[in-house]
Amino acid sequence: MPQNLLDFDLEGLTAWFTELGEKPFRARQVSHWMHQAGVADFAQMTDIAKSLREKLQQQAVVQAPAISYAHTSADGTRKWLFDVGVANGIETVFIPEEDRGTLCVSSQVGCALECTFCSTGRQGFNRNLTVAEIIGQLWVAHHSLKTEPNRIAFDHGAGETSDRPVTNVVMMGMGEPLANFENVVTALGIMLDDHAYGLSRRRVTVSTSGLVPAMDRLAERCPVALAVSLHAPNDALRDQIVPINRKYPLRELMAACRRYLVHAPRDFVTFEYVMLAGVNDAPEHARQLIELTRDVPCKFNLIPFNPFPDSGYERPHAEPMRVFRQILQDAGCVVTTRKTRGDDIDAACGQLAGKVADKSGRVLKRMHKETA
Repeated sequence: MPQNLLDFDLEGLTAWFTELGEKPFRARQVSHWMHQAGVADFAQMTDIAKSLREKLQQQAVVQAPAISYAHTSADGTRKWLFDVGVANGIETVFIPEEDRGTLCVSSQVGCALECTFCSTGRQGFNRNLTVAEIIGQLWVAHHSLKTEPNRIAFDHGAGETSDRPVTNVVMMGMGEPLANFENVVTALGIMLDDHAYGLSRRRVTVSTSGLVPAMDRLAERCPVALAVSLHAPNDALRDQIVPINRKYPLRELMAACRRYLVHAPRDFVTFEYVMLAGVNDAPEHARQLIELTRDVPCKFNLIPFNPFPDSGYERPHAEPMRVFRQILQDAGCVVTTRKTRGDDIDAACGQLAGKVADKSGRVLKRMHKETA
C-alpha cells in the first residue's frame, strides 16, 4: 500500500526519504509542495527530479480524508463532513471573524469520555484518527478557502495582516485530543513547522477534559495554548457531568494547569464552561469557580449550552448568565462569552456529531452505493 505522506512530520518525512536513498532536503521540498502549495499530484512538483517524481507516484500518496459534504452557515461558518471509512464521519468547522480565521479540528471518531452535555459523547467512541486524518482537515480547509474568490485578509492590528485563511487552530472538535496523544502531537508539529503551516504556538490550542498525565507530557513535548473543559466548580457536580473528574479530581487538575503554564506560550489557561440552566449557572457556582482557580492564571470562556435532541439540558436565560459573568468580572477575572456560531448547520459548540452518526451513515452509504 502506498505511504500517505500526510502521516509524516518533517522528521518522519526526512527519515522516509533517507530510506529511499534520497537526500534530506527532498523532505523539505515535498513538505512545501504538500502543505504550502496544496499539491497532491507528484507530477506537479516541478523542482523535483522526474525520476524521483515517478518513484513517489509508485510508492506514495498525498491523501486527505474525502469530503462527504460541506455546508456554509448564514454567518459564514463552514462545516465539512469527512469520510474516514466504514460509514464513519468526522466534522471540522471554520469560524471566520474580523481578526482571525479559526479552524476547529477533530481528533477522534466519537469520544469515550461521555460528558453528559456533549452530543459527540452520545455517539460513543469508534477509534483514534491518524495523523493524515487530523492534518488532512487543515490541508482541505486551508487550500479550499485559499482559492475562494472572496477570501479576505485578516487584520491583526498594528498594521499586521495575514492572507492565510486559517490563522488559528483549536483542537476542540470531535474527541479528546490527549487520548490520541502521539498522533495529535505529530499533527501539532506539522501545524507549527515553518516548512508546512508555520502557525504560532499561541495560535494553536489543545482542549482537554482533564487527562492530567497527558497534560504533563504535552508540556514537555509540544507546549501550545491550553484550554480545559471545566464546566463545574466542585468535584461533586463535575463527577456527574464530566466523568473523567472521578479519576483526576479538580485538585489534581488545577495543579496540572499550574505545571503546564511553566512551559506554555501563553501565561494563562482558558477554562471552557458550558452553561447549563439550573445545573451549574447559579451565583454560588460562580463564587466557587473564583475560589477554585485563585492560584491559576486564567480566563473564562462561558458557553451557552447548544441544545440537541434528548440532551436533558437547557440553555440558561440571559439574566442568570449576566449575573454569573458579573460575579466573575467583579472578582477581577477575565471573562468572554462565546458567540453562538453555525448553529443553523449544527456546527455550534457541543453540536459536533450530534447527528453525524445517522447523517454520515446515510451520506456515506449513498456515496458507496453510487460508486459501486
